[in-house]
Amino acid sequence: MSFPSRPWQQVAAAAGLLTPDGATKPTIFAEMTALATRSGAVNLGQGFPDEPGPATVTAEASKAILDGVNQYPPGPGTPGLRRAIADHQHRHYGLHLDPDSEVLVTTGATEAIAAAVLALAGPGDEVLTLEPYYDSYAATIALAGARHTRAALRPGPDGWRLDLESLRSAVGDRTRVILLNSPHNPTGAVLTTAELAEVARLAQAHDAIVVTDEVYEHLTYDGVAHLPIATLAGMAERTLTISSAGKSFSVTGWKIGWVSGPAPLVDAVRAVKQFLTYTSGAPFQPAVALALGLETTNGPDAHWLSGLRTSLARRRDQLTEGLRAAGLPPVPAAGTYFVMADATALLTGPLAGTGISTGAELCRRLPELCGVVAVPATAFTTTGSPVSESLRRWVRFTFVKSEATIAEAMQRLTRLRNAAP
Repeated sequence: MSFPSRPWQQVAAAAGLLTPDGATKPTIFAEMTALATRSGAVNLGQGFPDEPGPATVTAEASKAILDGVNQYPPGPGTPGLRRAIADHQHRHYGLHLDPDSEVLVTTGATEAIAAAVLALAGPGDEVLTLEPYYDSYAATIALAGARHTRAALRPGPDGWRLDLESLRSAVGDRTRVILLNSPHNPTGAVLTTAELAEVARLAQAHDAIVVTDEVYEHLTYDGVAHLPIATLAGMAERTLTISSAGKSFSVTGWKIGWVSGPAPLVDAVRAVKQFLTYTSGAPFQPAVALALGLETTNGPDAHWLSGLRTSLARRRDQLTEGLRAAGLPPVPAAGTYFVMADATALLTGPLAGTGISTGAELCRRLPELCGVVAVPATAFTTTGSPVSESLRRWVRFTFVKSEATIAEAMQRLTRLRNAAP
């Protein structure tokens, strides 16, 4: 097939969604969730909670709707939410932000990332991500007309670690943006201070802007702390920090995100963002402002974040133990909603002779084989890359489901391992 000539085709191709005849196919998340719905399988593929967010926060959104907060809010976001974001960044990380010029509310983190890349990179520029990477990154880079470069994450007994030699060889004078994701989807890695310091050194040496996706900032486990790269020396002036309410407060459908950083960079993002959605989520913005300050109150949801972390750590352990018993050894996850597991033993053992040889083939067959849905690791890689080849038999599972749901899924997977070939 010739190289796609239309921007939409370039975007689809970058995300691995262009078919040989030039049509597009749905994302792996849409495909797997639809498969779960059709088959009645337990869905451990897409990372959305099956529990509600903090009651005081959802009540605030309901009140705002009934009070008539249903028209366009200010394009940059409501003043109350921008102040709450600035206060949150100062309280947690010691970052000082002007809510009027250094904070921008967006339609989720995905829009913030897209607007940032479109604002800062174009043809002739390079945008570097870690690999594996969240699928929207490749699509956005293609839309900007920039070149996508990558640094590898490698699995090990203690988790996934950034390959620093891969990073150093990937960053150069054409690197305009380093798009950094930590805590990291899909691997569950949380970058260490040393890893972040090397990213910072390279960004400064090559005059690159760092755009960070920190949507899982509060979801780290086992005493591991998330460190924003903007807090490192010399980085506040060249970093755009992106996060959202969806993961921290289990309201993924609200799509309220934000970007913060130095005013000139935020202005650049605003220039693009205002022609994407302009604004959104009027009744949700005051609710998110409330959510960001819950821990400073004595209300019933003051300990929401710590309670969520404890619950998710327990469910992560339940999932990893179940995967190990099912013949899918996982790599420890220090954060996020996800665990990555190696399906090689299953594919070459109980499933040998079934014609299933890759993680992608396994995920498409799992619903009929045992009634479970997962996502192949290669959905987060560039086809043919060394990382993609190394992960061709890997699968991602989510643990942001109830303990009963995880238990049922693990029982089904274990029966598959014990079944006769």
